[in-house]
Order: sequence, then C-alpha cells, then structure tokens
Amino acid sequence: MPTAAPQPSSSADPAAVEATCREHGLTRAEFRELHARCVGAKATAYCPYSRFRVGASLVSVDGVFFNGANVENASYPVTTCAERVAFGKAVTEGHRRIKAVAVATDVAPPASPCGMCRQFIREFCDLRAPVIMFDKDDNYIAMSLEDLLPVSFGPESLPPPGLLTG
Repeated sequence: MPTAAPQPSSSADPAAVEATCREHGLTRAEFRELHARCVGAKATAYCPYSRFRVGASLVSVDGVFFNGANVENASYPVTTCAERVAFGKAVTEGHRRIKAVAVATDVAPPASPCGMCRQFIREFCDLRAPVIMFDKDDNYIAMSLEDLLPVSFGPESLPPPGLLTG
C-alpha cells in the first residue's frame, strides 16, 4: 500500500527548518545556502520546449556547493535534468561524496527528482542523504534518498570487478 506524501513545510518557519536540519544532519546555513542556490539556478535553465524550470544545488561532504539547471534539447531524450548537471560539475571537480541535494521548481507542491535522477543521486550519496524539494512558494519537503528510492540498486550491488567472467 503506498504511503502518503509528506506535507510541505515553510522555509520561512524557523522551527520547521531547525527540525529538518536536525533530522538530516544539516546546519541552518547549509539549508539556507542550498535553498538560495537551487532557486537561483532556475534562472539559468534552458527550457524552451517545456518551460518547466528546475534548479538544483548540492553540497559535498567537504562543504563545497555545486549548482545546475535543466538543459533541454529539441530531441527530448537528450535533455539533461538540473540534478545531473549539478552532479556532473561536482564529479568532474573531484567531489564524489555528496551530503545533501536541493531542487526548486515553479510549481506547487514541491516536485521530486525524476526516476533517472534519483538513480544518479544514488551513485554519489549515502541513502540517508536528504533531498530537499522546494516549490514556487518556498515551501519544501525533505526526504532521505532511501525514502525516495527504496530497495535501490547502488555501487555495492555490483560484484567486484573480475568476479563475473563469461
């Protein structure tokens, strides 16, 4: 039986933000920075076809922030989501352990990362890592990656290199 989606909280509510930070191991400064960066990243989205702007921000375990926005293409499957743009930046700059992810859209309630992005996030985040989703009114839902992608397939699911020979 599917579980009910969590109810959004207001990013302007200090008690809600404090509870979210405590639950997910973030500082209030990290939460505020992730929020500001993912909202700001929406302005850089290239989405002439869907007009659906998405901004993403993530913070590495080393405290370095990376932003991304969706980049569409006339050949729709070639489109790259904001989350994967941000992760690509982080990975190519040597940051492969990500502490938290935030996304922002222009709709309400908050929209979650797509399935492909959830799997991509799984490669670089601990299952307890928070994914914070902000809507157009700055309300948010924060969930662990494990809650967004239960029974997931990750790097540890693969056998060691060379074990499987044909």
